[in-house]
Amino acid sequence: MYAIVDIAGQQFKVQKDSKIYVHRLDGDEGAEVSFDKVLLIENEDKIMVGEPVLEGALIHARILSHVKGDKVLVFKKKRRKGFKKLRGHRQFFSQILIEDIIAEGGVKRAAVTKTKVVAPKAEAEVVKAPKIVKKTAEKKEVVKKVAEKKPKAAAETKKEKAPAKKTTTAKASKETKAPAKAKGKSAKE
Repeated sequence: MYAIVDIAGQQFKVQKDSKIYVHRLDGDEGAEVSFDKVLLIENEDKIMVGEPVLEGALIHARILSHVKGDKVLVFKKKRRKGFKKLRGHRQFFSQILIEDIIAEGGVKRAAVTKTKVVAPKAEAEVVKAPKIVKKTAEKKEVVKKVAEKKPKAAAETKKEKAPAKKTTTAKASKETKAPAKAKGKSAKE
């Protein structure tokens, strides 16, 4: 009997009493965990496939230890530039032992969690902020006054502009400076 299960975003093929390494799980060593995203279960040549998961199917497991994976070296280099960079990385994993595969009617076991004790909070005085009452009538009057002032100000700013000076083009200026030469006549005559 085996199952395909989604654990922390990765799919694993698991069997009863098998040990696998998965991405670090929340929980202490020895804690029991359950996975309900079971995609497929094979039991004595009978295959059940979920769409996408099987309803009521569960995988019960126990966290054996939290470990770090092998070191992975990442080396970057740009040739002829003198750029080299070496970085190392070790991924955190949890080793789990698959205890039970339940095909139908599984009930998720309660996870063992640590409870935090929080000190009681002292009663703080509640200060009420004064209510702000908006006066819409005053706003309307201000808007009307501003609207009345705008046309008057616009009329005052309009002034008679002097006619713009005409600029001559380069071609026109050459014609006025140098007289046209007649054919066959010299410039002295």
